[in-house]
This record gives sequence, structure tokens and C-alpha cells, in this order.
Amino acid sequence: MYAVRAHTRGGPEQLVYEEAPRPEPGPGEVLVAVKAASMTPTELTWPQTWTYSSDGSGPERTPIIPSHEFSGVVAASGAGVERPAEGEAVYGLIPFIRDGAAAEYVALPAAVLAAKPATVDHDHAAALPLAALSAWQALVDHADLQAGQHVLVQGGAGGVGIFVVQLAAGLGARVSATAAAADLEFVKGLGAEQVIDYAHDRFEDHVRDVDVVVDLVGGATQSRSWSVLKPGGVLVTLVTPPDQQEAARHGVRGVYFIVEPDQNALRSIAEFVDNGRLRPVLDRVLPLTETRSGYEALETAKRRGKVVIHVAD
Repeated sequence: MYAVRAHTRGGPEQLVYEEAPRPEPGPGEVLVAVKAASMTPTELTWPQTWTYSSDGSGPERTPIIPSHEFSGVVAASGAGVERPAEGEAVYGLIPFIRDGAAAEYVALPAAVLAAKPATVDHDHAAALPLAALSAWQALVDHADLQAGQHVLVQGGAGGVGIFVVQLAAGLGARVSATAAAADLEFVKGLGAEQVIDYAHDRFEDHVRDVDVVVDLVGGATQSRSWSVLKPGGVLVTLVTPPDQQEAARHGVRGVYFIVEPDQNALRSIAEFVDNGRLRPVLDRVLPLTETRSGYEALETAKRRGKVVIHVAD
């Protein structure tokens, strides 16, 4: 098969489009013919991208294949796999300590993928898994969001923020968000009732009594967010672990997490897509041969939505 691989640790400059061995599915795994994959900023800096462990310890795993979000069609199954069946369209998030989907084929555990949303093509489906799962796990698993609650999304136009705003609104919450001036109307269109230009307005002057803050910015923004939470509220972040002393001082919770593959959540996300309550946003679609330029764009260019690799029709 053809794949994009890095033989040495580094950034996009290490990525090479080349022939590579086609993987074989082991017990409990499926082989997927990849139709599309998508890229995540900083992915090439994660320790688990290059090793076999989540903390980066152990031997190097090079050469590696990046891009851990995918959409495709099951081509073969390993021992013990009854579903999904061969020929079924699926999407999912590949565990970070395995090779990704910037390739014509990828082998992965059947338990981490789900049926592709029926109403979008593979390119759009591939834009969903990591960011939409991050949003789902933040709101549902860690914040236990309830209809009618007030959510503040710090960074509503970012790759994950786009999905947090939509899912929070779709779950019946009242949504406020921060964004750059150029993105205010875009974020309102995603379902936010109120969008604050973070460069010119202090969000503390516009929101209060918030049940859930989803912090996708970190730093001073995270520190300032405690003051807008109501007692018993929660700040959930994917950026840096929150100060637990500050959380206790304000009578709230502070939660940091790293997204994980989740088949049931993927099924729920697909339902949200198919009933029109969630839409993936694509910044650009590139062929597999231009994967390197896509990762370069992640480092340098301002984007709105996902950079997707179109692997096959």
C-alpha cells in the first residue's frame, strides 16, 4: 500500500509518501480501506505518536504513520470479529500508540469504531472523531451537562470548540463562547446565543452564573474562568490541569482529561450528525500525496475547521 510515514522523530519535514507493508488485522481487529483521514495540530509532538506507551516510555515505534481520525470501509476482519461486517462504512479514533490512517489501509480494534454517519461523505466523517469525541466527553462524561444549563466555551471557533458549541446547544444548553472578531458570526451560526470578542471585551463583564466552562485556551483565560462559575459548577479543560486549590476556593470542580476512543459516543455523535444537530467543518481537503503540506499548514496558517486527507473515492 501507499502511506505517509516518518522514520525519525520530528515535524512535517520528516513525513514521506512511500510504499509500506499493508497491515494485517489481528484477533479482535479489522482492516479498514481508508477513504479519508484528518490531522490534529501538535500530533507529531505527542510522545505516544512515537512509542508504544501513553507516557512516551519504551522503545521507538518508527516508522510511524500519522492521522488518527479516519473514515473508510471494512476490508477484512481478524479472528473473533463479527461486527462490523466486511463492506460496512465506519469511522473512528485510532489509539494514539498505533499507526494512524494516512495510508490506504489501517488495522485497528473493532471495539473503537462505529458506523459512519449516513448523511455525510467520508471526508466530512473523518473530521469528526477526535474533536467531536473531545467535545462529547467534556460535556457528557465530565460535566454531566443537563438541558437548560449555561455553558461558556473558551475558544468557540477552534477545532474542538466548533463541536462543543454545537453539541452543547444540541443537548439543550444555553451557550456563550469567546472567539476572535472575525469568527463571531460563525460561532453564533453554530448555536451560541452570545459570542464575546476576547481581544476587545472581558468575558467576565458579559457572563456570570455559568454551570460549565469548557476551557480550550488555558493560561490566563483558564485562571479568569473560575470567577464566572456558579457554586457547584465545573471547569473542564483539555489544555492544562486546573488549579485544584482555586477550584476548591470557588466551590467548583476542575477537570482535565485526554480524549479516548469511545464506540458508544461515536454512535451518539453519528446520530447528532444524521438528525442535523451537528455538522463537521472542513478547512481544506488534500490528497494523500500532500499530507506533509497539510501538517505544515497546521503549524503556520489560521484555519476554520479540519484539514482532511482524501485517500480514495
